[in-house]
Parts: sequence; structure tokens; C-alpha cells
Amino acid sequence: MLKEIQLYLCIFFVFAFGIFYELSIEPGCFFDCKPISKKLLNEKEVMTQGEKIIFLETTDRLQPPPLVLCSVESAARIYLDRPVVFFMKGLDNNTLVNIKTSCPALSAISTLKNVFIFPLKMDILFQDTPLLPWYLQINTTKEKYWVYISSDASRLATVWKYGGIYMDTDVISIRPIPVENFLAAESSKFSSNGIFGFQQHNWFLWDCMKNFVENYNGAIWGNQGPVLMTRMLKGLCNLTDFQNMEDQRCHNISFLHPHRFYPISYPLWEKYYEVWDSMPDFNYSYALHLWNFMNNEKKNMTVGSNTLVENIYKTYCPTTYWTLVQAAEGSKGTSLNKTS
Repeated sequence: MLKEIQLYLCIFFVFAFGIFYELSIEPGCFFDCKPISKKLLNEKEVMTQGEKIIFLETTDRLQPPPLVLCSVESAARIYLDRPVVFFMKGLDNNTLVNIKTSCPALSAISTLKNVFIFPLKMDILFQDTPLLPWYLQINTTKEKYWVYISSDASRLATVWKYGGIYMDTDVISIRPIPVENFLAAESSKFSSNGIFGFQQHNWFLWDCMKNFVENYNGAIWGNQGPVLMTRMLKGLCNLTDFQNMEDQRCHNISFLHPHRFYPISYPLWEKYYEVWDSMPDFNYSYALHLWNFMNNEKKNMTVGSNTLVENIYKTYCPTTYWTLVQAAEGSKGTSLNKTS
């Protein structure tokens, strides 16, 4: 009976996601007025279409949770004229062909007209970059933080090869980022690598990949991620404290104020899961990082909780939100039928 309920909810989620998304796009745009067509677009064709929004999954997980769906949907809504590309390590060609039956949540994401899902093949991705020799000789079974390290390497290589904006899958887009070559300050004098953007073949990312290999230490969490970005930036410029809401410039790189993506800092991450008297406007932010790495308690968005995260879902990924509402109601109805 439990499997039947799960199957029912998965089928409903896929169907409802597609319908809700089409209806929630601007009036008159039902099914046919997106600027990007998926017809006959393979990975090579998509990745040559201008600036992209890039997400990565470096585990074998094929059933992304609602937060990931919300991240992708919010980016697809904010950047309607750009491809939003989700690379997943667990995908292969067979899984991709049978995505509707094997991966219901992925099938739901794929209903978004400017979202594309492709397998993440690191051996191919790292070709023609400084990362390939390192990747071919590394013993991944001895790497404690391999999921994070491989993600740090993959995001550098992907943005260097194709250009665009990389985002973690717990980043909710709320307005377009107006600059091309940028890093996100997590705090004064410290850079994040959870979101960054560069034009194709940018020299800074090439130097980052070289430094990644030359100073590799897999025993230190973040050494190839935010610590790498910070030391590379500090090698170029004398970073100072931010003044008011002004961003900084380092050569041709914008170093964006912490409030652009981290208006709620990591020690206060639980604020997202609390009820606020009023919804903050986040006027100075381009996206919201929800600090899922800190969420050891596995807090989720709960329908009807009126928490900040619920209101963020309602506003920036309404299709994901309403399918969760319908799924919750469907689950209640099924439970009532079972007990009656």
C-alpha cells in the first residue's frame, strides 16, 4: 500500500508540476512563447547558447528534494532567456531516455522550457584543463570529502569551458545578476564558491584550476572551494571591508557584497525556517543561499507553516510550492481512504 501511495504521489507531482508551471508563466504564454526551444537540442548545442545558469549534482542521487527543484525553477523564471542546465553524475543515457518512469522528480524539472538535464561526465569535462592529470591519478576511495571536492573541480571546469553562472542547488534566484565576471563575498575578505559567474575561458578560472592542483589537500574541507577562491582573489588585490552596500572591484572581477546572496549569514541559517512578522524585501539581494550544508537537522519547507522559507517558495518557485501543496493534500486523502 505504501508503494502504491508513493507511486500515486510521484505521478501526480509530474503532471501537476507541468500544468502549474505553464499556467504561472506570464499571461498569453501557455505552452508556446518561451524564447528557448528544446527541439533537437543536444548538450553541445545547449552549451553553446550564450550565458548559462549551471547546477551540478556530484552524488548518484536521481530524486532531487524540493529545495533543488525550487532552486532550478527560480533560476528558470528569473533567466527566461538563458538555458538553465543541470548536470547529474548519476545519470546515464538509459536513465535519461526513461526519465519519466525512473526519475519522477527529474521529469518534473524537465517540463520547464529552458531547463536541460545532462549526465555529468568528469573524465570528459576535465579534458583540456589543468584538472585532468589530477583527476586521472586521484584515489577517490581515500578522499573523505570527495563529493565536495569533485563538485568544486567540476564547477570551475564547467564555467571555464562554457561560460555562465554556477549556482549551488540551495540557492534561490530572486532577480537577475547584472554583472558577468563576479565572485560572491560570504563575508568581508572571504569569498564563496557557491555562486560565481565568468565569461567563457576566463583567465581567472584557469589560474584557479592550476592552483587547485598545485595546492591540493583533500583533508581540509573547502581547501579547493571557498578557500581557493579567497586565496586567489587575495593574490590579486588587497581586500578591504565592505562599505555600506557597495561592491568591490578586483581587476575585471566584481566582488559582490555579502548581502547579494547571503543576507542571512550561516550562523543564523535557521532563520529561514522560522516564522517572521513580515516578509523581508531582500532589496539588495540577487539570490538567497539557504545554507543546506548546515542543515544537519534536515529541516524542510512545511506547507502551512508560514515560515520564511515557505513564503520564499510561494514567491520564487510557485510551481514547486503548489505541487507540494497538492501532494500533501493527496497524501491526506489517501490516508483517510485507507482508514475509513
